[in-house]
Amino acid sequence: MAVKLRLTRMGSKRNPYYRIVAADARAPRDGRIIEQIGDYNPVAKGTAEEVRIDEALALKWLGDGAQPTDTVRDILSKQGIMKKFHESKQSK
Repeated sequence: MAVKLRLTRMGSKRNPYYRIVAADARAPRDGRIIEQIGDYNPVAKGTAEEVRIDEALALKWLGDGAQPTDTVRDILSKQGIMKKFHESKQSK
């Protein structure tokens, strides 16, 4: 089973809110998920977008071979999780 780290859309019309989840690559975007890793709110109050990620879960799924989508990879990079993942791979 190929697992992807991707966004599922929540929220109302014109007010998107996303969950970062681990899901089977063949499942639909808002379909069945395996585990929720975090939240992403691009239209948060104020100027900056709001991101909450469980770092341990994200590193666990990356270590198990889950492939992040481009958007999730950018979010994880901004949070510094991709750097920690690459450093842990090189230390092995």
